[in-house]
Amino acid sequence: MSGLFAVASKQNCAEMLIYGTDYHAHMGSEYGGLAVLGQDFARFIHRMNNANFRDKFFDSTKDFETNMGIGCVSDLEEQPVYIKSKVGEFCIVTSGRIVNVESLADEMMKDGVCFSEFSKFHVNSTELVARIIADEDTIENGIKKVFSKIKGSCSLLILTRQGIYVARDFFGRTALVLGKNEDSFAVCSETCSFSNLGYETIRDLNPGEIVLMNENGIKILDKGHNTKQVCSFLWIYTGFPASNYEGLNSEIIREKSGRLLAKRDKGIDADLVAGVPDSGLAHAVGYAMESGLPFRRPLVKYTPTYGRSYAPPTQHLRNITAKMKLVAIKEVINGNSLVLLEDSIVRGTQLKNFTVEKLWNAGAKAIHVRPACPPLMFPCIYANSTRTNSELVTRRAIKEIEGKDIEDVSEYLDHTTEKYAKMVDIIRKYLNITSLKYQILEDMIEAIGLPEKDLCTHCWNGKQCRGCSNEKI
Repeated sequence: MSGLFAVASKQNCAEMLIYGTDYHAHMGSEYGGLAVLGQDFARFIHRMNNANFRDKFFDSTKDFETNMGIGCVSDLEEQPVYIKSKVGEFCIVTSGRIVNVESLADEMMKDGVCFSEFSKFHVNSTELVARIIADEDTIENGIKKVFSKIKGSCSLLILTRQGIYVARDFFGRTALVLGKNEDSFAVCSETCSFSNLGYETIRDLNPGEIVLMNENGIKILDKGHNTKQVCSFLWIYTGFPASNYEGLNSEIIREKSGRLLAKRDKGIDADLVAGVPDSGLAHAVGYAMESGLPFRRPLVKYTPTYGRSYAPPTQHLRNITAKMKLVAIKEVINGNSLVLLEDSIVRGTQLKNFTVEKLWNAGAKAIHVRPACPPLMFPCIYANSTRTNSELVTRRAIKEIEGKDIEDVSEYLDHTTEKYAKMVDIIRKYLNITSLKYQILEDMIEAIGLPEKDLCTHCWNGKQCRGCSNEKI
């Protein structure tokens, strides 16, 4: 997962670039990076390690004057990458996941291409994208070549002397939004970055759209198309509450999600509704509004130093973050039955050991967990949230039922089947909770408000979305 921000201004915009990129800090935990253009290109990359993005970069750039720059936060790879090539000098940042990065790298190395940047797992995919672009006759054609060759997803920003090239993933899985104020233009992954910086949202880029942005305006190079499959998790979990994607606000959608969960949960015996901070809170607000039960905060997040617990790259670091960031309030919990709204259950380890256990230890009478999305059944092939079946608590439950790993899990996708009920009950027992009831896929899609064909739902139903095998519209 990565977040991107860029600005092109008639004035010095170094400070604006830092603040704008900082509003994307929830999208990554490992690296932050900026590239700016003064007389020459300059790059700044820092390990984040739960540090404050602003503090890391202000000292590096406080004396730098620039009217154009790009920034990113990233989970896996050091960015931006600088390239000097036949199409000129440029710096590039990307978001998304390229599934076939290794096979593309092998193919390119046979043709004599060398790679110098490496992530923890493979060739740095941002450098690979840069090398593909640099091999074409223009940057625009290079971006189109990237879209034609990769499997997975890739949105990108490219800083050049002519301006900033902006391109959204060919099927729009990740967001890119254009904005403007009196003397500058900007692009972001998260529209919450616009509000306090005085930017007015212009529009979302179309899937596959390519534009060139500088201080004088925005030029459309390729208008893209209307076939989209946006990551549903943007609204359910990964996106910031104040951000809009496709014009739809994530806080409002989470409230709708909670309302729909409550409508299917009539007659539950509970004293209060709570959300796992932060992304579960709006789901809980919606549940409380629909059910009439009071919304309270038995768990609070120690926000200043702990980010998202699923983002760190190792299970050990994820566990530490999950344990330390949530603080239980015994005076709210003791003797009460709780409905606990969570955005999703991936591995289940953190929810069991560092959330549920705290509630029981603080005297909870009952814990009813309500995830805001269906059971996660397939690893994400378009981002970096999950990589293998073995990471998913659902697959472990299915293996317990079947006695082995199985390929065809169709019976477990249907919430009306007996096998689905068995799977959920095994997960409930593993989590040590009173009851467990997932959101159903139809309700999640209804809460988002886009047609199912415009959403990527691969994590829940395994549908191979467009673009995963170089398919074109």
